[in-house]
Amino acid sequence: MLKILHIAPQNYAGVPYDFYRMHLSVGDHSRIITLHKNIRDFPEDICLDLPLPNFSLAKKWRKNKVDVVESKTKKDIYFKPKNFAEKIYFKINDKFKENTINKTIEEYHLNDFDIIHFDAGLGFYRNAKQAKEWKKEGKKIVCCYYGSDLRIRGVIRELDEISDLNITSEYDHLAMKDDLQYLFYPFDISELPERQLNQDDIIRIIHSPTNRKYKGTNLIISVIEKIKKEKKIEFLLIEDMKRSELLKIKNTCDICIDQVGGTMGGTGYGKAGLETLGMGIPTITNMSKEYQNWLPENPFTVANNEDELYQKLNELIDNKDLRLGLGQKGKAWVEKYHGYKNVDKRLKELYRLKNII
Repeated sequence: MLKILHIAPQNYAGVPYDFYRMHLSVGDHSRIITLHKNIRDFPEDICLDLPLPNFSLAKKWRKNKVDVVESKTKKDIYFKPKNFAEKIYFKINDKFKENTINKTIEEYHLNDFDIIHFDAGLGFYRNAKQAKEWKKEGKKIVCCYYGSDLRIRGVIRELDEISDLNITSEYDHLAMKDDLQYLFYPFDISELPERQLNQDDIIRIIHSPTNRKYKGTNLIISVIEKIKKEKKIEFLLIEDMKRSELLKIKNTCDICIDQVGGTMGGTGYGKAGLETLGMGIPTITNMSKEYQNWLPENPFTVANNEDELYQKLNELIDNKDLRLGLGQKGKAWVEKYHGYKNVDKRLKELYRLKNII
């Protein structure tokens, strides 16, 4: 039995928590510590509920990071404070939470774990001092990158220097950091509600962005408005809704649009796309030719721009058999590539490759 600890800034889209659940499902011992509470209703194991700066200046600072940094390259992959004020902030913040961190380590016996996963490539401290202590004690260090952690923030150099294994679930990351190993993130299809096929003549299309800029929502709306003039459709634009409620709405829909033409969200799919595929709903997303060819048995309907989205939507709206066929293919694909058993098998292979076990 392996003892695997996950540390994550937040339970992003429930993905870090799914890793924790996967470990438990195969008989390993695991805990996950999140520093900040997720604003949606994703479950937590141990959440420290540390405060996140939410005043106007902090919000402006975070938005500026998204607007200014369009992408990271291999040359500038490492995180650096943008100015003296940012540098001081991280030092003060690390000091502020030190007592809470130390109490948590003692209370939950975190020193007993053998493998430490730093989800989003970030530990308790910006300078990775706790990770360095664990490394000296012989713990194995794993960094897992999910998306904007690498695209916007970048790699924490101090943590990267002691990491035994670096993994990602984002295809575009592979071109940004040479030593990344790809791993499909785990997803349990049994947590989804039973699909309710829409019996109406009106086709229901859903789009549920967490960030409109990332998902290309404005482009999607413009195409939907054009199609509304030509066909009977119902468009559901859902934002800021609890996940449990959102899933109930998703499972009554005929088509999902995940993302098309957005910026800073990468290409491909995330947890939202997996949910609809897992329900048997054909799902549209943007994806480069390279990504399409690389992704095994690609189950997605690909649209990279306005014209392609218009064409693909019309094909799906007009052809019920196509929708049902793609839905069945998508559900089987999620189980095959994202199911706990297969993801755990691949992760253990990577552990062995890097002499972690």
